[in-house]
Amino acid sequence: MTEVTSGDATAPAPGELKGALLGFVNELRTFRDDIQKKLNTQDERMSMFERKTAFRARSPLSTEANPAAPHQKAFNAYLRRGDETGMRSLAIEEKSLTTADNAFIASPQLAESVQNVLSNAVSLRALANVVQVEAATYEALIDSDDLVTGWATETAAAETAPAHIERIQIALHELSAMPRASQRLLDDAAFDIETWLAGRIAEKFARAEAASFLMGDGINKPRGLLRQTLDMTGKGDIRRIGAIKTGAAGGFAANNGAGVLIDLVYALPAGHRANAAFIMSSKTAAAVRKLKDGDGRFIWADSLAAGEPARLLGYPVMLSEDMPEIETDSVSIAFGDFKAAYTIVERPELRVLRDPFSVKPHVLFYATKRVGGGLVDGRAVKVLRFGA
Repeated sequence: MTEVTSGDATAPAPGELKGALLGFVNELRTFRDDIQKKLNTQDERMSMFERKTAFRARSPLSTEANPAAPHQKAFNAYLRRGDETGMRSLAIEEKSLTTADNAFIASPQLAESVQNVLSNAVSLRALANVVQVEAATYEALIDSDDLVTGWATETAAAETAPAHIERIQIALHELSAMPRASQRLLDDAAFDIETWLAGRIAEKFARAEAASFLMGDGINKPRGLLRQTLDMTGKGDIRRIGAIKTGAAGGFAANNGAGVLIDLVYALPAGHRANAAFIMSSKTAAAVRKLKDGDGRFIWADSLAAGEPARLLGYPVMLSEDMPEIETDSVSIAFGDFKAAYTIVERPELRVLRDPFSVKPHVLFYATKRVGGGLVDGRAVKVLRFGA
């Protein structure tokens, strides 16, 4: 009779092994479900974040320090509340921010905004030479003679006459503007005080500069281009501007208007005609537009390209309402290379003094800028005088 032996007595029964496997599978399924739930929650959070930022781009991170930021913050506090603490604790380029009248240097952003408006204004600044200085005056050396040259050989030295140098000095004057705002408006956080102030200052500065650069008498203001001594022979020199007469008092000579303008153009040296332009008022331009040449064609040509100025005898025209209107012996048209003829000198900083007392309940902002201008070479420009 054969004896059947059972295995190891300690081995688990088949039922227990099956139960252990089922428990392990259930735990694994529960762990997987937990992981899936967490992944779904994370996916929902990312979707919400993407929806919130879909219409608002994140500002780029700054890669370098902005040295103007502390000054701008302190200047904004000074404008709104009159808080001088921040401004007095700052220094730009190791220079004091205050002046003798307790005015403060404006933030770089405000000064740049004002400068951009002035540069784009319709005035002589757009055509003249603009120089920034740190001194109270500007000096330029101009050769009053034509270029002196000589020929040299191997045996003879070149002999040239000494050049005659003219020293031109341009003084800087203080240009001021006083826009005002109510304290209630300044307390409004949504009100952009610097942009508003820059616009008001630039508007007043642009009007004052445009008039002074053309007609200023030189007393506490720049001496204007048209207030220079005129040379009625038409030739001109460094300190005098050549003038051409129209041949009729207060207008163009009969049947010779176009001819006078042609004489004006070719009275200017050829070296300056390449960069030359006309300046006149709108009323004068209306009279010039009616002039015709000998073949009956209008000498004024409108621009064919957007943004380009109109052209008179092939040269651009700038309309400035500060130019004199046509009348007897008026100087109503100027033509020349104004960059070579006239120099505008300015100091780059803009100073602002807050005054909450003079016009209560309004706050005055007394803004000042140092600027000057003067003729440096009268040979580079000619003017048309409406006289016999």
